[in-house]
Formats: sequence, structure tokens, C-alpha cells
Amino acid sequence: MNPDIEFAVWSGERAQRVVAVMEQHLPPIDDPPLALHAAMRYAALGGGKRVRALLAYASGELAGADDDRVDAVAAAVELIHAYSLVHDDLPCMDDDVLRRGKPTVHIAFGEATALLAGDALQCLAFEVVARAPDASPRIALLAHAAGSRGMAGGQALDLQAVGNASGLEDVERMHRLKTGALIHAAVRLGAACGAKAHDVDALDRYAADVGLAFQIVDDVLDVEGTAQSLGKTAGKDAAQQKPTYVSLLGVEGARQRIEALRKNAHADLVDFGTAARRLHEIADWIALRSS
Repeated sequence: MNPDIEFAVWSGERAQRVVAVMEQHLPPIDDPPLALHAAMRYAALGGGKRVRALLAYASGELAGADDDRVDAVAAAVELIHAYSLVHDDLPCMDDDVLRRGKPTVHIAFGEATALLAGDALQCLAFEVVARAPDASPRIALLAHAAGSRGMAGGQALDLQAVGNASGLEDVERMHRLKTGALIHAAVRLGAACGAKAHDVDALDRYAADVGLAFQIVDDVLDVEGTAQSLGKTAGKDAAQQKPTYVSLLGVEGARQRIEALRKNAHADLVDFGTAARRLHEIADWIALRSS
């Protein structure tokens, strides 16, 4: 690991690395059932920011773990994220037709295959972790993050909120589950791969701050972005009457909340010193991104 590598280079290398790891674990495209395996690869390998994998590698670095120790959990959180996007885009959920600049999986492969592809990606994520050393506590952490008290629960709250009046507390709880739970898992799982002692509570606070910031940025970009810049349909939240930080606070108020969370994230890491460099950089990247 070279701490002097610029963040864009470091993040690009780790993004390519996790894609290669996922590609190793995904079934070959010529292995039956062909449509299912093609849909899985389409969903998992076709673009994306890989922010969850980057967080896993960054927290692993903080805890003294080499990248090869982090590979399995980095791939697993990306596979869980990919499955969640496939299901979120289905007609029974958000009913979207564009994801990562291309047709959503159910548009490209049909609803039934998309549903099965999401199911299979979730199963594969747990298989990848289970085959790695020290699997048991990591499986439990990942399962909690993906379940009813995490990502799936957040999606349920998101669906319930459509067309209903919600306050900031309700929206924050939804965001912390739907987006924040898997980001929290990525940070914790990466750090667990290293032997160096670390302050778990500080990492938990950091993960909570950057996870919420990530989703609020999404709220802002849904208003200000375009389908071309975002790679997905813009303006969906307003069209579906979803409560967001923008609908409750306005764009400027949402931006102020993002900046406060960014400052909090940096403060959370202060005791780690230079070992947390990449986590600092990811906090800035999340808060300042434009797509």
C-alpha cells in the first residue's frame, strides 16, 4: 500500500479490483441457466461507484489489513448492493427503467429473471463471505445490514412514505436503514479484516455520518441532476411524492446538512491520524459528488 497515491488512482484501482473479485465468483455467462447468469453479471459488473467496496478497503487499511484480506467482504457488500438495486427498480417497488446509464435488469431480461437474479446475487454475497476466513461474525453483520432492521426495512419504510406526510426524523430513520446500514457494514467488515486495534465506536459514528450524507446528496441530485449525469431517472422522488431532505428543508437546507455531516465524519476520525486518510477522502468525495 502506498499512502502517497492520489485518491483518484487509489479508488480507481480498488474499484477495478473488486469488479475482478466479483467476476471470479459470478457464474460464467455460458453456464446454464444462461439468462439468469447473464442478468446477474449485467447487474453486478455494469458500472457503479463502488463506494461500499472503497469503504471496506479504506477501513481495512486503517486496521492494517492487506487488500487480499478485504477482497471477500468488499465483493460481498457490492453484490448485496447490486441485488438491492435490481429489486428496487422492479415495477412493484420504484418501477424504474434506467440504472447506471442502461436499462434496468427487468427491462433487459424480464421481471421474473430480474427477481431471480436479485435473489441469486444476495445468496452469492453470503457464499463469498462464508468461504473466507473468520466467516461467522461477518456473515451475521452482513445479514443484519441487509435484513428487516437494515436495508430491507429501509426500503419498506420508503414504500410506506410515498404520498404520506413524514417529518425529518422519519426520513432520517429511513435513510439510515435503506442506505446507511450497508455502508455501516462495509466499514465494520473492512476493519474486521485487520489485526490493528481500532475504535469501533468512532468508525460507527463515521459510517452513520457518511451513510446519511450519501443519501441526502442523492436527494439533492434527484432534483438538480439529469438522467444523463446520474445514469438513472431524475425527478423520481417528487413525481412519486416521496418525502426527502429537499422536500422538507429545500436544496440549501439539505446542502447545509450534508456539510455538517461531512465535518462530523472528519471529526469522528481525528484520533486515527494518517491511518484514516482514505476514509477522510471518501467522506469528501461522498459529500461533494455531482453524480
